[in-house]
Amino acid sequence: VQLQASGGGLVQPGGSLRLSCAVSPSIRSFSAMGWYRQAPGKLRELVASITSGDNTNYADSVKGRFTISRDNAKNAVYLQMNSLKPEDSAIYYCTARNWYRTDYWGQGTQVTVSS
Repeated sequence: VQLQASGGGLVQPGGSLRLSCAVSPSIRSFSAMGWYRQAPGKLRELVASITSGDNTNYADSVKGRFTISRDNAKNAVYLQMNSLKPEDSAIYYCTARNWYRTDYWGQGTQVTVSS
């Protein structure tokens, strides 16, 4: 299993970023996909998740600002992040859970929100 996250970077407060996660083997191997984040000195937290049936779940802190989506044809998961705040700065990780409830983690991508 490979989960390759990309799209992080430096952005000003109020700006947007789109994270992508390339999934292999097929994204259909997984019952759910998600994005977690971890800021320095803080616990890792779930940001958003999406099931194979396109049911989504968001952390309260990102509701209305972030959108998770998936493209089965491209074997990819995305996290559109709008109205970014300095407190959104963290390393973001793409995750996958298979049908046997085994979790997989990709390498992280750094998101820094700063003026």
